Amino acid sequence: MTTPTDAQARFAHPSERAFAELLDFYQVAWEYEKRSFPLAWNKSGIATESFTPDFYLPEFDLYVELTTLRQPLVTRKNRKLRRLRELYPDVRIKLLYRHDVHKLVAKYGLRLFSAPDAAPADNGGPGGQ
Repeated sequence: MTTPTDAQARFAHPSERAFAELLDFYQVAWEYEKRSFPLAWNKSGIATESFTPDFYLPEFDLYVELTTLRQPLVTRKNRKLRRLRELYPDVRIKLLYRHDVHKLVAKYGLRLFSAPDAAPADNGGPGGQ
């Protein structure tokens, strides 16, 4: 379990760090890239395609994937999510699109850092507010 934001975590995108800070502020336990789900296999049974959601929220048994890609470019990710739901119907997953992430940033005053591993200042709230 990771909380507060693990200084060792290497987030793939600044939006992931901002989301982790929001979870920390509200004391929601999270794990970063906890599990990969195989989606396709070769004839030998070796996984050739997989999907690794960004966050797992154990209290809610929920995976969360953030995407900040422009809407026309999310087709591949949507296809992977559909496949995951077909193969693993009991896995709960929520995809937050670019507009969802931007709404969270605006609503909670989060900052999207220029560097993925930039350390935020601790000013008492999410995003340093």
